[in-house]
Amino acid sequence: MKFSLVYELQMPKPWTATTERDTYMQAIEQIKLADEMGFDIVWAVEHHFLTEYSHSSAPEVFLSAVSQHTKRIRIGHGVVLLPFNYNHPIRAAEKIAALDIVSNGRVEFGSGRSTTSIELGGFNVNPDDSREQWEEGLEVVLKAWRDGPLQHEGKHLSIPAREVWPKPIQKPHPPLWMAGTAPDTFRVAGNKGLGVLCFQLTPDGVAQAVKTYRAAIANPQPVGGFINNQFASLAMTLCSREPDTVELGVGAARWFLQKIVEILIGLRNTESNSYAYLKDMIDLSHQPKDASIADLDQHPFVVAGDPAKCIRKLEFIESLGIDQFICFSQMGGIPHHRVMESIRLYGEEIIPYFKAKEAAGSAKVASGG
Repeated sequence: MKFSLVYELQMPKPWTATTERDTYMQAIEQIKLADEMGFDIVWAVEHHFLTEYSHSSAPEVFLSAVSQHTKRIRIGHGVVLLPFNYNHPIRAAEKIAALDIVSNGRVEFGSGRSTTSIELGGFNVNPDDSREQWEEGLEVVLKAWRDGPLQHEGKHLSIPAREVWPKPIQKPHPPLWMAGTAPDTFRVAGNKGLGVLCFQLTPDGVAQAVKTYRAAIANPQPVGGFINNQFASLAMTLCSREPDTVELGVGAARWFLQKIVEILIGLRNTESNSYAYLKDMIDLSHQPKDASIADLDQHPFVVAGDPAKCIRKLEFIESLGIDQFICFSQMGGIPHHRVMESIRLYGEEIIPYFKAKEAAGSAKVASGG
């Protein structure tokens, strides 16, 4: 199992005059440590207008800075929003290729369509067109990365023959990922040969998503030059031996989960069939803000405690069939020094535990045991 970090660049109020700058600089410091501690990938989201929840509206700029402060950790753009009013696919191709160059070939390219009415409405994106535009946008990006002029005639875009520069270092292109929570996302990703960034947060939801994805990717029609058969799943985590770890980590997870409910309510209440699944995912009669610390501590995807406790919960998540665990620690009001402590403990105790476990399993298979 691989280990990665994800950054929303969250900053709950109250703010000071330097809150945004401090958050960005602290995130870079955290990722520098994660690079040293053996984390595999760092992901940065793209969101717009989501006050407090995410100030990561220019992730390619943030990740470019990260690439210059790190040596080996892979640089995950998770994800570029591909409906055209967010990012014209030619601009997306150019930005990701440039990021691959400045990171010396470390980019992982995730794409998606967006899931909030705040963002879709702010950019005047029709919710019912978002999946089609994502699909066509990804097609254009991949065409732009091939040798020779790009030319495209599609349902939504018409592009005359043009040379698109630069090209990514990685050939034929960086690994491709798709983000999502909708049940159909996992079938689509598997069919297209894409890796999955899963933001389901229930065991049944993740287990079903893994099952759907593995079935689809067993017989894919890949859109890219190779199949990226990887399933990554997110959990909220804070590792520490301090006595307030559960209270601090669970409290931040509650803030994050409540923000998700508030952000997604808009699309839940629309008539769009494209986002109908949200009606089943959001239960307004049982909101995170009303959950107790004890109840949320039992949540399988809230991983707060000392290394031994975190390992127990991570082993359960691993058992669902995932390939990559996405650590979400820069959340809510967790102080910078506690995020740093958590990253260090993961690097010193948790990641080595899982690597040793994997090595033992491989040795057993090799010996015929």
